[in-house]
Amino acid sequence: MKEYFKEPFRLECGAVLPELEIEYTTYGTLSPARDNVIWVCHALTADSRVAEWWPHTVEKGRFLDPERWFVVCANFLSSPYGTTSPVSHNPLTGRRYGADFPMITVRDMVAAHRLLAGRLGIERVELLIGSSIGGFQAMEWAVIDPDFARRVALIATCTRSSAWAIAFNESQRMAIEADPTFYSAAEDGGAAGMAAARSIALLSYRGPEAYNATQTDPDGERLEGFRATTYQQHQGEKLRRRFDAHCYYRLTEAVDSHNLARGRGSVAEVLQGIKAKALVVAITSDILFPPSDHDVMVENIPSVEYRLIDSPFGHDGFLVEYEQLDRIIKEFVS
Repeated sequence: MKEYFKEPFRLECGAVLPELEIEYTTYGTLSPARDNVIWVCHALTADSRVAEWWPHTVEKGRFLDPERWFVVCANFLSSPYGTTSPVSHNPLTGRRYGADFPMITVRDMVAAHRLLAGRLGIERVELLIGSSIGGFQAMEWAVIDPDFARRVALIATCTRSSAWAIAFNESQRMAIEADPTFYSAAEDGGAAGMAAARSIALLSYRGPEAYNATQTDPDGERLEGFRATTYQQHQGEKLRRRFDAHCYYRLTEAVDSHNLARGRGSVAEVLQGIKAKALVVAITSDILFPPSDHDVMVENIPSVEYRLIDSPFGHDGFLVEYEQLDRIIKEFVS
């Protein structure tokens, strides 16, 4: 489904999008009292179709049970899956935005989704949930509109992108820029560079424990054709086929600029303003947003629970460890 907003939309960087379109997906039925809404903020290269990218969550008996909840997920700005992005056509020029699409931030993503919530008549949700950059959005929303969510779940996320995370993203952008087609007018410009960038990103998503457990060759006599090599190539190719390099480039910048306290004072003061009951979930082997990144949330959000998922799958544990996550979220909501 899609909603169109014909009014100009001003971005945090000062640029203005002449109009805005937002793609969204819902599951389940909204109750007459409108008190059964769960709003999901999706991860970096995911989309609004939660049931397709978050395994075993939108199912009967799970924490996004569509027989109980009205689940909403909206595609965010600069993603190529239906919301205004570099693949959209600029109504002022009639051409794809491409490299001309302006820089966006997490605050811009949340501002757009607040417009959508208003259009849908959703004034309050039972649970606002997000992992990774989805957690950035959920946290931002809980700060900018403290009454919107009764509960908020922040999974494998942080209040400010670290130098470590930014360095990974810069390496990815360098890979994209090294592809000379990135600067062309071709619709698939930069695709090969983005495939290489995805290979870099995977190292931060999984980490050494997961790679050594799943990608080690049983045949130690090989000279080439290693399992880890083909895995990296396959994953890069998968993203190349389904994503857009200019979108990916802008989204990595949005991750880098994330700082919940920017222009608001100290992060402790900002977190103390969250009214929602919060659940903070970290993953033991996450090297992108390690458990220590979650301490400031646990120490400063007034009403908070903390859970640690034991997993060898690093940051991707929020996708892989759905059984552990399901138990944690259901306990929190009940």
